Amino acid sequence: MINPSPTTAPTPTPAPAHHFRIQLSSTRRGARLARLLVEQQLEDWGLPRTAPVTRALVAITAEFAANAVTHGRTPGRDFEVRLSLTASQVRVEVSDTRTDRLPPLPDGANPAASPPPDTATGGRGLLLVEAFATRWGCEQRSKFVKTVWAEVCL
Repeated sequence: MINPSPTTAPTPTPAPAHHFRIQLSSTRRGARLARLLVEQQLEDWGLPRTAPVTRALVAITAEFAANAVTHGRTPGRDFEVRLSLTASQVRVEVSDTRTDRLPPLPDGANPAASPPPDTATGGRGLLLVEAFATRWGCEQRSKFVKTVWAEVCL
């Protein structure tokens, strides 16, 4: 007996996630390129530069990349930026080779970031990350690589 063709349409699969990955030099120029490339990639994926989610992710990328080249730099080693887009969120990750230098995390693994004195010229970046990100954190990917990540809902 021949099976008749199905009368119902197949279940649609969710749209595939988009991914972007780049390795950059651990320099101020590399940090600047990270910010610009993330902004361009988000626009290529259909998120305008002026969209709040894009502005948040660009600010987060700028902070993570600046920290990677300032605090996570190992001479001769690059840092990596990864970006992924799903139907509900965008995740940015920045990896460097200084596993001994972890950021203060909001989940209690390390003391939470506290505001610097009013006269300080730095130290507010992770407070911005906390304000912009839906979730963020840090993980050790290997003995030699740590990754700081943040997710922002669409």
